[in-house]
Amino acid sequence: MSPRSITELKGIGEKRARLFEKLGVTTVDALLYDFPRNYLDLSNPLSPLDAPYGEPCAIRATVSSPVHEARIRRGMTLYKFSAQEDGVTLWITLFNNPYAAKKVHENEEYLFYGTMTGGLLTREMTSPEILPVGTAYIRPIYRATAGLPSYVIERAMREALAYAHEIPDPLPLPLREKYHLPSLAMALRHVHFPETLAQLQTARRRLLFEELLTLQCGLQIMGGHERQSGVKLLSDRSAEWEATLPFALTGAQKRCIAEAMADMTAGRQMNRLLQGDVGSGKTAVAACLAYCVIKEGHQAALMAPTEILAEQHLRSLTKLFDGTGVRLALLTGSTPAKERRTLLTALAEGGIDLLIGTHALLEPDVEFCDLALVVTDEQHRFGVKQRMALSRKTEAPHTLVMSATPIPRTLALILYGDLDVSVLDEMPAGRQPIQTRAITSEQREVAFDFIKKQLDKGRQVYIVCPLVEDNESEMQSATEYFEYIRSRAFAQYPVGLLHGRMKGKEKDDVMRRFSAGEIRILVATTVIEVGVDVPNATVMMIENADRFGLSQLHQLRGRVGRGNSKSFCILLSDSQSETVRYRLDVLCRTNDGFEIAEEDLKTRGPGDFFGDRQHGLPALRLTDLMRDCEALNFAQTVAKELVADDPALDNPENRPLRERIDAMFREYRGGLN
Repeated sequence: MSPRSITELKGIGEKRARLFEKLGVTTVDALLYDFPRNYLDLSNPLSPLDAPYGEPCAIRATVSSPVHEARIRRGMTLYKFSAQEDGVTLWITLFNNPYAAKKVHENEEYLFYGTMTGGLLTREMTSPEILPVGTAYIRPIYRATAGLPSYVIERAMREALAYAHEIPDPLPLPLREKYHLPSLAMALRHVHFPETLAQLQTARRRLLFEELLTLQCGLQIMGGHERQSGVKLLSDRSAEWEATLPFALTGAQKRCIAEAMADMTAGRQMNRLLQGDVGSGKTAVAACLAYCVIKEGHQAALMAPTEILAEQHLRSLTKLFDGTGVRLALLTGSTPAKERRTLLTALAEGGIDLLIGTHALLEPDVEFCDLALVVTDEQHRFGVKQRMALSRKTEAPHTLVMSATPIPRTLALILYGDLDVSVLDEMPAGRQPIQTRAITSEQREVAFDFIKKQLDKGRQVYIVCPLVEDNESEMQSATEYFEYIRSRAFAQYPVGLLHGRMKGKEKDDVMRRFSAGEIRILVATTVIEVGVDVPNATVMMIENADRFGLSQLHQLRGRVGRGNSKSFCILLSDSQSETVRYRLDVLCRTNDGFEIAEEDLKTRGPGDFFGDRQHGLPALRLTDLMRDCEALNFAQTVAKELVADDPALDNPENRPLRERIDAMFREYRGGLN
């Protein structure tokens, strides 16, 4: 049965339906899942004597004087009257609201919902909502749009609830009974119009569980989470590889390697996210796993989001595999046709052990002889389907996805719910923390003098701006700022410009020149957030730092401090906001990416981590990532049980859940398949 159109509800014609469409609501089902953004608790009104000052509340009182009308200036009419309860007088003032004033009658009792003000002996409310006493209930407040206020949505919602029983319940009855959850129809009624706060909490618990279970089941299905038998390694050769290194691995690196090897030596398909700050040693972990696979006669592949990053991986891995006999090759979109043909032949015949590349690895004619390990770097730069496409080059390969963006565990469970998580929470010995300082534009010249001293020592510098071109914003423009830096402030030094609107080859050329030291100062937008290592770069200056999220600032800061020299980050902002100053202070006091990520999630929400929903962030209606971590873990456990018993969720009792999953994943990932 197709969902009912919202126009079937009383009072919703084509014009009003278009307004609902602005909210993403076109069907009765969608309306019922458009949950209140807040509630007015009118169920327990207070007397004026008991009402707290400065907080919204409902007051029950009897009007004790006529409404006095006064025109105080052109276009402004004031209406004032008093109300009493328990011997306390409450003065009500309305501005330009004759309709509300006419509803009020002396000696009648009303509910007044607003913010209480006044002094020791007086109680006042300005422009409260005035309601009949009989409307004492917990009132839903909906997100509205111009021409469609909350009370109109509330009226439509009451109509829609008559059809709630027609929506198939995604939670099978045995599951609801096991976890003492109400039916969908009851939960929808109580989340929109609860009679008590207890009803509301029970309804929210059920609908939150449904939302998280839908998400987690989808991730299980998408990842083929009923793990297949992967290539079973005969032994753990990690100690053998470590003995070839000129440095010692950190304890965190050894732990992450052991977690991965436990899967691979047991014959269980590894499917793991490796999280770690910039410089924590993720590449070394991936190299170790590749070594163990290759030494047993298999192949490995590593995919990076850009050509210049793939080239950097080739250089790093060539050093890490020096003297081991591992054969490496690079494949990108720029690989010449003749060289590409030779490479693909060698790959198919087993003449290449580790292939490093970009999206070019996904081309149909790229065939491996015996691919057993797939590594993707900067996972959030790829869509889920791209990562899976590389994994499908062979049957059930071990998979490692690496991310240099520290992610709070709750967010990791959502973005990478189909993966196990390993965390590199320890920096290699000798890595110096980056000294960070927040300044204002008044101190810019002092900062410039400091930068010149670094340049005169032979160092290099990044200067980051939020915008590419000036668009009547007060924010620094990269192109305009570049001209100022190049021609005036730092005219004696070679200066380069890098931004996202440049062509790929232009960007790569600029970064290669900066890496080679030909460019001493690089003025850039956030395109450098993920980039090559330039060990000689020791200063990162970020203009309008208040316009970036903490995690993004931390990523940008990670572009320096890649060598042995002391490195610095300068955050420039003229914002007077206490919140902004607090957030910048977080950067100044810690280099711990996971602590910073938690702060970012608290202050800005999840969108700041990846911005674009195509990278895997679902539109969750009820979930609060800081508050609902326990519920998320619980839903993941239940999802694993469900998918283990019914991998495609095609049993009759699970089909409504599967339909809900398909709808969710169509919305933000383009489907499960």
